[in-house]
Order: sequence, then C-alpha cells, then structure tokens
Amino acid sequence: MKVTGVLQQRAWATRELPPVEQVRPGLWSVPVPIPDNPLRYTLVYAVRLARGLALVDAGWAAETSWRSLTDGLAGIGYAVTDVRFVLVTHAHMDHLGLAARIREVSGAAVGMHPAEAATLTLPPGRAESVVGWLTRRGASRADAAEQIERMAGWRAAFEALARPDLLVEHGDRPLPAPAAIRAVWTPGHTPGHLCFVDEERDVMFTGDHVLPRISPNISVPPGGAGDPLGDFLSSLSTVDHAEPGEVLPAHEYRFTGLAARREALLAHHRTRLAEAEAAVRADPGASTWAVAATLSWSRPWSALGPVLRQFAVGETYAHLLHLAALGRVVNQDGPRDAWSAVHGVSTVA
Repeated sequence: MKVTGVLQQRAWATRELPPVEQVRPGLWSVPVPIPDNPLRYTLVYAVRLARGLALVDAGWAAETSWRSLTDGLAGIGYAVTDVRFVLVTHAHMDHLGLAARIREVSGAAVGMHPAEAATLTLPPGRAESVVGWLTRRGASRADAAEQIERMAGWRAAFEALARPDLLVEHGDRPLPAPAAIRAVWTPGHTPGHLCFVDEERDVMFTGDHVLPRISPNISVPPGGAGDPLGDFLSSLSTVDHAEPGEVLPAHEYRFTGLAARREALLAHHRTRLAEAEAAVRADPGASTWAVAATLSWSRPWSALGPVLRQFAVGETYAHLLHLAALGRVVNQDGPRDAWSAVHGVSTVA
C-alpha cells in the first residue's frame, strides 16, 4: 500500500484539518470536521457534472462542519446551491448528517442503498432497548443504564437525518451521463454500505469499508441480526475484482494498493476471531461483555467509556456470531449470553 494523500496523512499525524485538494480534473476532496470525535473529519468528495456537482457523502451536521463544506466548495468555484446529488456511502451521522441541509438549500437528490434506508426507521423505546440488549450481552444494569443519558439527545438528531430521494442498488449508475460512477454494495460496516467506482477517473470511493490505517467497526447494533462480519469479509472480495488507480476513503488519507489493504483487513479479522475463540475456550459460559473485556483494544478496557464499550461489545458480538456460523462456538439460550466452544473443532487459523 502506498499513501497518495501525503498532505492528508501529514494533517492526520499533526491532528489538523487537511486542505481541499483536486484529486483529478473535476474531482476534489473537501474535509469536513467531526466535532469532538477521534475520526476528526469526513472527506467529502465533490464530482463535477455536466451541470453542477455531485457529492459523495455530506459530513456531520454541525455549524463548523457546514462552514467547512461551504468554504471548501467556494474555494473550487462552486456553492452548495450547485449540488445536484448527494450519494451517501452509509447512514452514519458523519456521512449523512448535512445531507438534509444541503437538500434544503439546493434541492439535491439524496441517494443510498435500500438496506441503508431501512435502518432509518427508529423503533419506539430505543434507549430502553439498548439497555435490554446490553444486559443480554452480559452488562450490569448500572453499566447498561449509562446509555440512557448518552442517548437523551440522540433521537432528535436521528430523526433530522435525510431520508433518501433515490434508492441506489448494486451496479446502478445514479448520476446522469456522461458521469461514469457505478455503485458497489459492500455490506458489513452497515447493511447498505455502498462504495462507488468512477470508471472515467479510475478511482474508488470506499466510504468506511476500506480505510488506510484502521479497521472499520463491524458490530451488531441493538435490534440488529444476521452475520455482519461474514457480510464484511465477503464484501472485501467484492471490491477485489478491480484494482483502482487510487482509493478515496472517507477518513484519514488517499492511497493505492487496494488488494494489499484488503489482505491486511482479512488478516486482522482472522487474528481477532482467534482471540475471541481463545477467550471462550478459556472461560466456558462467558458472556459477550466478559469476552470483550479480555480482548485487545486501542486502550485498556477500564479506560473505555460507555460509548466505546457499547461499540466494543457490539464488535465482539459480531465476531462471536461469525464463529457460531462457522460452527466453532455456541451461545446457550437464556436471559444472558453464555458462550462455549464446540469441542473437537480447531481454533481459527
């Protein structure tokens, strides 16, 4: 893998906002800050159309983010009123947040995958369901109840997110000719995550699916189901069919060598699966929470606050569910998770 966004990498290392850059003729990266977040910024990409612009992602809904977006577009000779489309890789706040405001100002159509649109239906009693979900994973009532306060203002922000005007399926070309941008469905990080291939400029917009340095969070959210890690691993194969001239992620910096980065991500998850399976074998009947507390994180488990612990438990649960799908572990029925290894099955290679 080779870093091509050198200025972006330098800004990442110094914890600054990178500059607006022309990536190709008619294609620019516009960094939009994420307030009080270790990811720091979302790289919004502006694509010139025959008339106006299309954006890939929109950025976080905050005034400082809005100013950075509008100033960045002005610096390349455009205004928000010139935006005709917002193609959303996925419906997280740092990607979808400003889409509603952009649409209000410009009339732009917001596009996303149908599976992603389905995640924007908020069930009643969401905060209480998070507490129930965490206690089933093995959290104490006190640990789980910390989430209620955190989610107090979350509903309003969620309900303000833009719902799609345009549903984008795998293989669709959602922009008008002569734009040559094709959607690639890459579920895992979210159910409807999309990457976009610009065939004319030989680049791939990878959203959070493939980042140059960190592994995207693959977790099972409260109320979620299925095998999102299995989906993610399969999706890595989906993007391996072609080697774009440059990879344009939503965070950190641009790079080349998609195949090498894909192999590194696969290796990371093989290691994590083996670690999770070893934890279950060492402590039969352990809850997901207990397994998560033993795994290697970027900081000690005791230093993780409520938000990061919920993410960690969700990611651990995704790995355990994938191990269960592989027939390596089993979760006993009951009010709380109780994981046991399947005897006679070797650990993950």
